Amino acid sequence: MIGKLTGRFDGITPDGSAIIDTGGVGYAVRLSASNLRELQAKQNADISLFIHTAVREDAIDLYGFPTLEELSFFKNLISVSSIGPKTALGILNVADVSTLKRGIAQGDASMLTKVFGIGKKSAERIVVELRDKLVTEVSARGESVGGGGDDIDVIEALIALGYSAAESRAALKKIPGEISGTRERLSAALKNLGTHA
Repeated sequence: MIGKLTGRFDGITPDGSAIIDTGGVGYAVRLSASNLRELQAKQNADISLFIHTAVREDAIDLYGFPTLEELSFFKNLISVSSIGPKTALGILNVADVSTLKRGIAQGDASMLTKVFGIGKKSAERIVVELRDKLVTEVSARGESVGGGGDDIDVIEALIALGYSAAESRAALKKIPGEISGTRERLSAALKNLGTHA
């Protein structure tokens, strides 16, 4: 099993994988869109990627990550039933890892439904299976987890009132973590939105 590749970025395959040349051998490595863009800016530069090797009946696929944190989060995602490596990589295309972790820890399944192939039930399954683990991790870094599961109900209520999902999430981010409960957080979010009306 390959754990890490260090070599030179040498272009992209027709299916969108990065080619990493390590001493004359070119490995095709799947990357998130943002990581692939960064690599393209470093044509012929030396790079190191942490690797997850996915073995299937008909293929061996390599998934690359510039940090151990991204690799660890990717492995958390594929530990969820019915989430495969390609879907997990799609999730990493939605936002940066810390934003995704914080969202899941807060119980926000809505951002996951932006990924092709992930419906509401799959997104909720990811939140249910990973939330406790990520709450601990996010809190250990000193970040506020906020209102948790109450936020899903608050966002749905704000959308029903005519606000966009982005406006709703922005208003919730301004609410102090000590305010809890759906009604209380909804009231605070409406006050935040009212100040910008």
